Amino acid sequence: MTSRFWDRQAAAYEKKPIADEDAYARTLERVRAHLTPNDRVLELGCGTGTTALKLAPSAREILGTDYSAEMIAIATAKGGVQGVTHVRFRQCTAADPALGVESFDVVMAMNLLHLLEDLPAELGRIHELVRPGGLFISKTPCVGEQNFALRVVIPVMRATGLAPYVSFVTERSLSADITGAGFVVEETGMYPKKSRSFFVVARKAG
Repeated sequence: MTSRFWDRQAAAYEKKPIADEDAYARTLERVRAHLTPNDRVLELGCGTGTTALKLAPSAREILGTDYSAEMIAIATAKGGVQGVTHVRFRQCTAADPALGVESFDVVMAMNLLHLLEDLPAELGRIHELVRPGGLFISKTPCVGEQNFALRVVIPVMRATGLAPYVSFVTERSLSADITGAGFVVEETGMYPKKSRSFFVVARKAG
């Protein structure tokens, strides 16, 4: 993955309306149900920070990270305008050694897993970051269950710089990869169902 593509997209991404407000609200509701006021939360692929800032009242501390410096700049500015002091943003990936092993109560990855080129390895790293008994919460478009034409269109768009790497994940493959990384799946859902966005709450053994 390269940051240049996402840096170019940052301004437009921030202005783009949420495609399904009801599904997004339902997702936030389910995430909040699993957070406590004492939780230290890491969000990977936080984009322009909207989700982290909306969840701010439900956690002690949230660190939002993203590969794109432009996304992080927008997120930081938004946090400043909103006066939220316990949500910080940083440009990095899960591999950054500054993210301490077993130092987060919850790790989130929203609309990210299908963009990772080595998903099993990334999930292994996420498992390291979650404390024993902690949670991994994700929502991922199951691209492998959507229109078959995407299998042709996306590689062409990627070759011309118009799309990032995309993995054709499915509900089954995601479940297998998450459990294979050492998590126990506790809750699943589709928000929204029409785009097969697979929501998962999984726990690391304590």
